[in-house]
Amino acid sequence: MKYDLLAQFNKAFESKARLSIMSVLMVNELMSFNALKELLGLTDGNLATHLRALEESGYVSVKKQFIGRKPNTTYSATSAGQQAFSEHLNALEAFIKNV
Repeated sequence: MKYDLLAQFNKAFESKARLSIMSVLMVNELMSFNALKELLGLTDGNLATHLRALEESGYVSVKKQFIGRKPNTTYSATSAGQQAFSEHLNALEAFIKNV
């Protein structure tokens, strides 16, 4: 039974960084790259790598714009990302309850 629950885990959210990114984006409509970096304590490269993976999975959308002369990149969870993350959390919860 436990192994069936493990199969429901979403591999895209296995890393602590991606789990953290999605957790933040689930409760915030959008977040800037710098705000995510500061909040999660990740380096530029580490955060960019995890965000790119989530974007390629279709779970995060990115918007690049300029505010004045400064570039501003913001991220938000897509509806597919919200659904996948909720299903992942439900699988985690079910696994914990059955341990």
